[in-house]
Amino acid sequence: MSPLVKIRSERDHMSAIERRIADFILDNAHLLRDYSSQQLANALGISQSSVVKFSQKLGFKGYPDLKYSIGDAVARVGNGGDAVASEQVPESGFAQIADHLRRSKADAEEETREANPQRDIETIVALIDTAPKVFIYGLGDDGLYAREFAMRLSLLGILTVQHADPVLMMANLSAARPGDVMLVFSEFGKLPQLWQLSRQFQQGGGKVVSITRHSANPLRAHADAALVICAHNPTPHVAQLLYRCSLQYLLDFVFVLLCHTNPDRQRQLGVNQERIQHLIDN
Repeated sequence: MSPLVKIRSERDHMSAIERRIADFILDNAHLLRDYSSQQLANALGISQSSVVKFSQKLGFKGYPDLKYSIGDAVARVGNGGDAVASEQVPESGFAQIADHLRRSKADAEEETREANPQRDIETIVALIDTAPKVFIYGLGDDGLYAREFAMRLSLLGILTVQHADPVLMMANLSAARPGDVMLVFSEFGKLPQLWQLSRQFQQGGGKVVSITRHSANPLRAHADAALVICAHNPTPHVAQLLYRCSLQYLLDFVFVLLCHTNPDRQRQLGVNQERIQHLIDN
């Protein structure tokens, strides 16, 4: 995982001093090569040992290793040494805006890929593939993606229960059995009704998979497994677009893996698509 992605994902768990270091590094990644640990400490008004401990807490031997790793990420992402260039909104120009958005989406999708280890995704794919029923829940914009993904799973022959109404979903939980899976879509994972539904489902022996931003949140903390979305940008409207495209990329990847993991799913997809086309033609 990229050190910048790791810093972003763990920021909410850090102390006040650690968050100051993290924010400085994230805002000045392209300049970090010019800072020694003492210079960084002086810039932030903290002790040099705090910088060293911060680096070690992230899994590095010390600050030089952290700086080298970030420098390497800068070189790979910046295409010339500017790791945050893709996060800077261009002042003007149709082509600049188009290129900025394209690169920002590509970076967000790459970070999302790195933030979801193969082992975790394979575990979630196995849970969905073997579940007798898959419950899917999301509110607002999250509900749109939940509904679309429920349809995709249905085409694969997976029995799904999808609602955007928490009352209806709670009522349907009476049909949940051990081995069932619930996918809960929530960008920030902080709505109380989500925890209530998740706890109720887990008490019945089901497994909960959260789909949220790559940040610390109650829903993700209490889920049995998690898919995380990376979408960092200083401009709010761009950050929202990055979340949507990265979420769609990750859901598409899970769908493709389900098809490859179980050939019967591919066969059922073909059968259902043929039936739907026949229905449309007639």
